[in-house]
Amino acid sequence: MSAGTLQVLIADGDGDRARRIAEACAARGLACQVAAHGGSALELALDELPRVLVSQVDLPLIDGPRLASILRTNPRTRALHVLYLADRGEQADRSDLADRVLPAAIDPEVVAGCVQATLAGRSAGEGEAPAVDTGGVEGELSQLALADLLQLFQVNRRTGIVELVQDLGRGRRREGSVLLSDGSVVAARVGAIRGEKALYRMLTWDRGSFAFRPQAVDAEFEIRTPTRTLLREGMRQLREWEQLAVELPPLGARAGLRIARSALPSVIHPLTQEVLLALEHGSRVGDVVDRCSFPDYQVLRTLHTLVERGMVELRPEPEAVVPASDARLFTSSGTARLREWLDLERPGGLAAHRAKVLVLASSEQATRRFAELLATLPGVEPLGSEPATDDLAPLARLAVDEQVGLDIVHCPADPRFAALWPLAAHGALACLLLLEAPAGRSAAALRPAARALAALPRARLLAVALLGAGERATAEEVDGHLPLLSRDAFAALRLDAPAEAEARLREVLARVLP
Repeated sequence: MSAGTLQVLIADGDGDRARRIAEACAARGLACQVAAHGGSALELALDELPRVLVSQVDLPLIDGPRLASILRTNPRTRALHVLYLADRGEQADRSDLADRVLPAAIDPEVVAGCVQATLAGRSAGEGEAPAVDTGGVEGELSQLALADLLQLFQVNRRTGIVELVQDLGRGRRREGSVLLSDGSVVAARVGAIRGEKALYRMLTWDRGSFAFRPQAVDAEFEIRTPTRTLLREGMRQLREWEQLAVELPPLGARAGLRIARSALPSVIHPLTQEVLLALEHGSRVGDVVDRCSFPDYQVLRTLHTLVERGMVELRPEPEAVVPASDARLFTSSGTARLREWLDLERPGGLAAHRAKVLVLASSEQATRRFAELLATLPGVEPLGSEPATDDLAPLARLAVDEQVGLDIVHCPADPRFAALWPLAAHGALACLLLLEAPAGRSAAALRPAARALAALPRARLLAVALLGAGERATAEEVDGHLPLLSRDAFAALRLDAPAEAEARLREVLARVLP
């Protein structure tokens, strides 16, 4: 079947239901194919360019809403029509799904009729879509992470090149590539960095674009480690890196030996030997990381250990010095990421010095508690009195460094202000949902706003429970009420333990940064 001739793609983990829907569609003369999970559905959609996607909401591997979002960021499938299949009653009432949801107890004939009506309306209004047959895949890393993309290509045994690009603003770009043979990663490159080190570095990229080009791969196989093992190790390193980000040396700092080389131990681990040799050729931490053949995270961990043992000293770059009160709150790497994000969000060289974080609270008390806790942090400037429940108003201004900062803005969560939510969230780094005990009840009150915000492009939602003495809240209590991406997007702050609450708030703010 050539690209553009497929009319209907049925993506359903329920094989029997998918078969019956396909038969009903075929009886009406509709060309269709079936996919059992989101991975194969993504591949088929980008190869065959269907006009309608019929997708199970809880589709395995990549769920229906995420699949639709990925396809609509691709120019070749942007106009795709979507019909969702609900497995449970509450799915049919989901307000965050912009497309039609067919309720549970699916009738295949009803589905086929809806598809036919959709196609008829589209043909009358838009004409036939042009046929395109490139076999490529394009998208944004914010929608589909590189690790997920490589897993999909491994399942489908694809051969070709994945090219990645990050626009750093002001004419700067960062480029990389991953070569695949029969689904396996065989080579990777980022500038002069090659092999596993380059792949691990690209797995940390969460912004930018990717493009897959199917073609024969003639390059030398630089990577022999099984792809599943590579991805598992890469994600492990990434998780540890995120947990230790505050402790690891910033890439812009300068490093140097504090002791004579003759005083070094005679038996040294190969990684440590590489780090010490790299220090002789370049003292900037970023240069040391580039010169070593080991993955970036391992090099930084080794440098951190050498600093702790008094063998290496770190000195900040003169231009990277920030006020001491602010340096304790945000890391140099976090500040750099925010600057890159501001460059990306303000094209054309426009200056941008402030990012926005939106706050929605379940009560005025939650807003007051949060504002009081914010005021204890360094570099925070409270802005006026606390806003009322129905106010859209600045809550605080938080310095990241001497030029860049965050504006914390309160937005009303009452459904009466639903029209305001997407406007207030436009350009926001993230949205903080402030809860109180009992967390389930607070989460239910914020559910309409949270679902509307989660449906916006590049939405990032974090739930923060503000707890008094004897109160408790867990991620399980809010699960099902709020569309959080993971359990890591929930944090409980115990206000009766100020030091602990401040530390947890610092963690939340660190997650807010890009």
